Amino acid sequence: MRRGSEAGGITLISTKFAKDYGDSLLKAGFVALPQTAQPEKGDVAIIQPYAGGNGIGHMTMFDGKTWYSDFKQRDMYPGPGYRRLHPSWIIYRKK
Repeated sequence: MRRGSEAGGITLISTKFAKDYGDSLLKAGFVALPQTAQPEKGDVAIIQPYAGGNGIGHMTMFDGKTWYSDFKQRDMYPGPGYRRLHPSWIIYRKK
């Protein structure tokens, strides 16, 4: 997801884990949205890890219809553990 952002002209400060990209997005001119906001094209979601998962969290971008990371997702959550446990998340939008 970071490489895709950079290909689109947005430079992010690299972090070790996906869960830690929130500050990088803020520094790149994104704003954190309230939980009630509907995602729009170009929005990025940072999802925190869940207990029993891999611990790195997840970062995904919305194209207006579909969420993408390093694969096309069926929804914002990248897998069954995330869908079942609904860990915390924040959606960011470029100002």
